[in-house]
Amino acid sequence: MSSVEYRQVSFTPPPGATDILLVRHGESAPARPDQPFPLLDGQGDPELAETGRVQAERVAQRLADERIDAVYVTPLRRTAQTAAPLLAELGIEPVVEPDLREVHLGEWEGGVYRQKLAEGDPLVKQLLAEQRWDVIPGAEDPELLRERVTKAIGRIAADHPDQRVAVFTHGGIIGEVLALASGSRPFSFLGADNGSISQVVVTGSNWFVRRFNDTAHLAGIPTG
Repeated sequence: MSSVEYRQVSFTPPPGATDILLVRHGESAPARPDQPFPLLDGQGDPELAETGRVQAERVAQRLADERIDAVYVTPLRRTAQTAAPLLAELGIEPVVEPDLREVHLGEWEGGVYRQKLAEGDPLVKQLLAEQRWDVIPGAEDPELLRERVTKAIGRIAADHPDQRVAVFTHGGIIGEVLALASGSRPFSFLGADNGSISQVVVTGSNWFVRRFNDTAHLAGIPTG
């Protein structure tokens, strides 16, 4: 009888691959009909709520001891505020990637989307059924969204072979990245929690889903 054994092995990123940690920003300030969010280039730009700041600290604690070669944020301040505690730990500056900003919600920007969702607006039901953001008047075309996200992830991967990168971004974008990586329907990964960590490994045109909505570091934080 042969004494040779072949054990199962753990996943190993291919040579030249980029390990991307997708961190959703912490909880942002509540929307109020009489006080719309300030807009940045037409998109709502709320700051973090107090719970979001606690989530940001927990993210930093979770990732501080891991090898992080670069940190990316979007132009929207809630991502930079979430990344700030980790950046302080690492002693590095973030890179701003505009093409990973949140999905543009057209006429429902500034906090209106949250109100429509809470009220059960018929367009919300249609949006979820058709899995297209542009059901909302003036919202972003799905093809253009897919194009900008694909290009942004491709640029990050090309700039960081054999490295691990933390990307602080938004729920709609994390959903889009994981849908592209898995070949699933557009909204299959919609709903990543605030402060959660998802993960893809990118090598050329091959994207591997490694993790979705990891919230182990957020235990005990009250949520709304």
